[in-house]
Amino acid sequence: MAIKKQYLKSKPVCKVTFSVPAEEAKSVVVVGSFNEWNAKKATKLKKLKNGTFKATVDLEKDNSYEFRYLVDGKSYINDEQADSYAWSDFAGAENGVINL
Repeated sequence: MAIKKQYLKSKPVCKVTFSVPAEEAKSVVVVGSFNEWNAKKATKLKKLKNGTFKATVDLEKDNSYEFRYLVDGKSYINDEQADSYAWSDFAGAENGVINL
């Protein structure tokens, strides 16, 4: 898994690219505090020929966001390259945190 951050000089925005290697998966989405943890508003990652799912999201900089990947609508996974992790009582697990 990978997270790439690209800060824009013209706007207070960071383009964050999420990549998840999941050859066996049919779908991967990223849910988090930036889309109200709503699977319907989640950013869908596009499956590439090499089996990696990838998507870019514009997020406001100078903020921290919690997030997780949802694989095939049933399994939540964290990104090992998250900046940190935060415990969620609601999920009963840790969420990844990205600091921008």
